[in-house]
Amino acid sequence: MQKTLKKLFMLSALALSASVIGATSYANDGVITDESRNRSIPINITLPINTKCTEQVKCPVAFINAGYGISHKKYTFASNAFNQRGYLTIAVAHELETDPNLNREQPYLTTRMENWHRGVVTLKFLVKELASKYPAYDFTKLTLFGHSNGGDISSLYGSIYPNEVSQIITLDHRRMLIPRNKNIRVLTLRGSDYPADANVLLNDSELDRFPVTQTLIEKSRHNDMYDGGPKWLVDRMSKEVEGFLDSKN
Repeated sequence: MQKTLKKLFMLSALALSASVIGATSYANDGVITDESRNRSIPINITLPINTKCTEQVKCPVAFINAGYGISHKKYTFASNAFNQRGYLTIAVAHELETDPNLNREQPYLTTRMENWHRGVVTLKFLVKELASKYPAYDFTKLTLFGHSNGGDISSLYGSIYPNEVSQIITLDHRRMLIPRNKNIRVLTLRGSDYPADANVLLNDSELDRFPVTQTLIEKSRHNDMYDGGPKWLVDRMSKEVEGFLDSKN
């Protein structure tokens, strides 16, 4: 398993290094075009609340990666938690109408790698593009937030670029392995209706070695873990995310 993953990461990294090079342009407010891929990327940027950010004292950055089929603007409970704590947030629409459908064939670690890899390329492009546009924010130690497939993208990014990620928060992602890295804090909130694939979550021995918190939310459903879910669940997720962010250092 580890040899297979290492090979996949190496292939992804090689492709990424070639993909992020190229001219860029802004199509309009809220959409950035990666001309090297002819790809228009809808984003939603929200600024921190009551926080002074400067080039000398930079504020943190969080990317919000939506679940498959859910709007990137439907995780305001998370962006609010980040903004209230001084984070710049960038919510990203990873799925476009021209993209192939998410592969439903096993094994997902290989059949869905194309989708996750495309998401990682997008994030890498946005980091490079936005860092120069927002110099008062630190794009070198990212927080990655993702629901379901967006959590898989976040986990893959953290595995390929561990030195660029400080924290990962996922909502019931089930396919991509959580990075086992002592320098990356992880919170994963688990739904109650579907299990994760083998080795995605950490076992007890690994939990003793790595800064990972795995929290099961009883009676929660995978597809409800966004703004449109029941109020009690959105409130619970907000509380868990806020507690995780507040516990840093």
